Amino acid sequence: MEKTVKENLEKISYLINEAKSKSKYNQDVKLIAVSKTVDVDKVAEAADFGIMDFGENKPQELLRKAEVFPSYNWHQIGTLQKNKVKHIIDKVKLIHSLDSVDLAKEIDKRAKDKDITIQCLIQINISKEESKHGLDENSVVEFVKQVSENYKNIIIKGLMGMAPYEVEKENTRIYFKKMKELMSLINSKNINGVILDELSMGMSNDYQIAIEEGATMVRLGTLIFGERIYNKNI
Repeated sequence: MEKTVKENLEKISYLINEAKSKSKYNQDVKLIAVSKTVDVDKVAEAADFGIMDFGENKPQELLRKAEVFPSYNWHQIGTLQKNKVKHIIDKVKLIHSLDSVDLAKEIDKRAKDKDITIQCLIQINISKEESKHGLDENSVVEFVKQVSENYKNIIIKGLMGMAPYEVEKENTRIYFKKMKELMSLINSKNINGVILDELSMGMSNDYQIAIEEGATMVRLGTLIFGERIYNKNI
């Protein structure tokens, strides 16, 4: 029998706390419920459990669900095209996928239009996989400098990255360690007062290891909502 969203979240909450107890960083961990391909009834079930942070890959889906639940915290976790920024700029709590100067320029422009500031994470291709988006780790320091100097309506809060899928989960640990080290390196540069304090890393297959290595946000979908039924209309 398929478990309910509440039952799944109860188990996840226990496992998150277990992983936190093994981490030397003593960090708070926020669960981002990835609601792509699930409809608003499932979002409501998660909210009934106390979840207030939801992640969407597609801006149009973020917009649709944010209109139903405007008080929830909506996270743009997927690749963000420049022409979509204007639609979500005042609906999104955090953009996890800032990965180019062109995108930064557009986010900054649209934020200025609304007289707001937007919190962003810089997406890192920490696994160096061609199929994944994000900056190379060696170019991140200069990117942070450029964004912080030129785009005042963007607040860089931290980094986001994904480890490659590994059947042996322990093999993902090295990537999460690199992310934590990279964040520490950037903070050591004292760039225009930029202080990074968020690490969005860890998904359904590896989130406990990510937490042990310093993740402050984990992005879970299948473990909460079950296997996805991909429907072009949802």
